[in-house]
Amino acid sequence: MTMELKITEKRGAAIAKDRIGLFFEDINYGADGGLYAELIENRAFEFQECCGKNGDFYARQDCGYGWSATGQNGEGRMEYVSGSPVHRNNPHYLRFTAFCAGQGFSNKAYRGLFLKKGQKYRVSFYARAAAYEGDFEVRVEMGGGCCGKATVSCVHAPKDSWQKWQKYETVLTPSQDTEGALFVIALTCPGTVEFDFISMMPGDAVAGVFRRDLFEMLRDLKPGFLRFPGGCVVEGCTLENRYRWKDSVGSTEERRPNFNRWATSDASEENGWCSVWSHYNQTLGLGYYEYFLLCELIGAKPLPVLSVGLACQFQSYELVEPSDPAFREFVQDALDLIEFANGGEDTYWGGLRAKMGHSAPFGLDMLGIGNEQWETPKTKFFKRYDAFERAIHERYPQIRLIGSAGPDVTSQHHRGAWEFYYGRGRENPRFCYAVDEHYYMKPDWFYDHVDFYDNYSREVKVFSGEYAAHPAYDEGDKTAANTLGGALAEAAFLTGVERNADLVVMASYAPLFARVGYAQWTPNLIWFDERRAYGTPSYYVQKMYSENSGTVTVPMEGQEKGFAEEHIYINVTLDERCGELIVKAVNHNAAAKEIRLLLPDGWKAAAQAQRQMLAGDEADRNTLEAPERVSVKSETIPFAGSLDLSPMSFSVIRIKVF
Repeated sequence: MTMELKITEKRGAAIAKDRIGLFFEDINYGADGGLYAELIENRAFEFQECCGKNGDFYARQDCGYGWSATGQNGEGRMEYVSGSPVHRNNPHYLRFTAFCAGQGFSNKAYRGLFLKKGQKYRVSFYARAAAYEGDFEVRVEMGGGCCGKATVSCVHAPKDSWQKWQKYETVLTPSQDTEGALFVIALTCPGTVEFDFISMMPGDAVAGVFRRDLFEMLRDLKPGFLRFPGGCVVEGCTLENRYRWKDSVGSTEERRPNFNRWATSDASEENGWCSVWSHYNQTLGLGYYEYFLLCELIGAKPLPVLSVGLACQFQSYELVEPSDPAFREFVQDALDLIEFANGGEDTYWGGLRAKMGHSAPFGLDMLGIGNEQWETPKTKFFKRYDAFERAIHERYPQIRLIGSAGPDVTSQHHRGAWEFYYGRGRENPRFCYAVDEHYYMKPDWFYDHVDFYDNYSREVKVFSGEYAAHPAYDEGDKTAANTLGGALAEAAFLTGVERNADLVVMASYAPLFARVGYAQWTPNLIWFDERRAYGTPSYYVQKMYSENSGTVTVPMEGQEKGFAEEHIYINVTLDERCGELIVKAVNHNAAAKEIRLLLPDGWKAAAQAQRQMLAGDEADRNTLEAPERVSVKSETIPFAGSLDLSPMSFSVIRIKVF
């Protein structure tokens, strides 16, 4: 049976060009070990082992994590000391003693270095010759052989004088491709040298910061915004562990590292409350300056999210009372962040931004107040939001604030949040621009709730900030969660999000990244390892929506409900810039379906249309070995008034109509 879709000449809601965006959280080794291109693990000897359970978290210093003495000619002595650091915010460093020439130390670099033959890798480190007369040899070793090396001359101060820290730089160019290789620094003669901030960066890192293939995958999504740095890392397992943006700016040497809130994932009594992820740390080499820079480079608006004085409500009971003078620090952080992003060079924080290399403002106009907070008699989240709103809008009335509706869309917490924002919004229209809603649900929920936003009040906008369909999968392989079936459910739900473009002004899938073998959460948008990356079917759904939004919705006038009864989920928009009708349709059936378009009088459709399509079996997925098993097929198709929808598919069809 052919179904008919009547297209009206009416125009619906304008569609914001920046509506589809990205959410970045440092989870699944998405920053260190991921987007941040640094290859050395624990480069500053500051790693901590993080353990604990709800309400009882602690960290032990483990400065030597990732480092080992090499075995050639016997082992030298490795001591992790403090006393005269490069910077006080990173007090520990390595004191290495070689007892004979050639002894050195190596870094495991996650699962070992993957390096490309002929590509340049920039190596830098600080060293201080405590009692040493030789030089340094920097090399890459694999299988007992050397794949690349460089000799670095050591600066020697006169005897009985101050031995200062010196920064050394060199370039390594591997003579072959390497995988699982070790990074090594060796001494050319016996002696004692102190080392700190050892770095190895690919020469092709974007802006000297971002891993190129991952950066390009973000850029190719054409995101309208980037929400960062989380997620639960904003809140931390403890207040001390929260993400402090001020610790993440300035020179790399002065950034104070932190253990990652996700380091305690999978901790249990059986493993002594210390899991396999207990050494998951944040060096903050990818900090707030780099996040703003990333936004600029990929064309996305920045949307930072700040702590409101509550540690993660899922894991902790720690908080700072709104009445406590210490709460002022959290509010001041928001004001200072706006100055960092937008202030002139004559301001303190704007001056720091300029000193870091960006004299022009970043153009921040949105700010998230809390990550996933909800109101309780203890948390007093609403009172906290009130305090942030008053302080920010008194000084920066143009900043649009994003509120939190908690971790779900089904509880009384969620309903109470909306009552709060509606009430305050009637008194103060700029009180809250949009409310951040999160939902991680089974695929059936997304199909059943395509109309989720149809009956929302239009008084306050919605930010669909974290969502993903969670299909059943073999938990032995976390990548198996990213199926075509899950992506089709998300695509169906997004037809309703797009139809309500006047209300849902932003949307972003979550989480963004996961390193294979290092994942605490699944599913994810992009999977990668040390040498390659691939987009999941969900990645392509996001890309298809981002590239084909159009400028205005075309009212469906209830027709979508009849289609949904037939397991077809559909929406129509118009791109007035080029006169193209854009039809997005999910066919969640095992058989092909045909739709006949009834166009308004006076519209003349072209004889051909452009189609992008994802299709296959619901269990289909991409892998490192088969990264494009599920990917977008783009083609020109004939159009004579009808559209054919393949079984289990998501299609975007663009038709020239005027």
